[in-house]
Amino acid sequence: MTEWWQKFEEFLDTDPRDIGCDEAMGIMHVYVELLADGTDPVQRYPGMAAHLAACGPCAEDVRGLLAAVQDVG
Repeated sequence: MTEWWQKFEEFLDTDPRDIGCDEAMGIMHVYVELLADGTDPVQRYPGMAAHLAACGPCAEDVRGLLAAVQDVG
C-alpha cells in the first residue's frame, strides 16, 4: 500500500464523533481545565477526545495549555 493510499484510508476511517479543529479550539480551555483538575474529560467531551486522537496539532496545543496551567497552579 502506498503512503498516499494509507493516508486516504486513515481519512476515511475518521471517527464520526470527531468535532474538528474549529470546535475543538472553542472548548479546548474547558477540556484542559478538567484535565488539570484531575477529572476525566472524555466522558463529558467524547468528540473532543476523538479529535485529539486524530489531530496531532490540536493534541499538542492541549499538552501545551495543560503544561501552562499546571505551571501556574
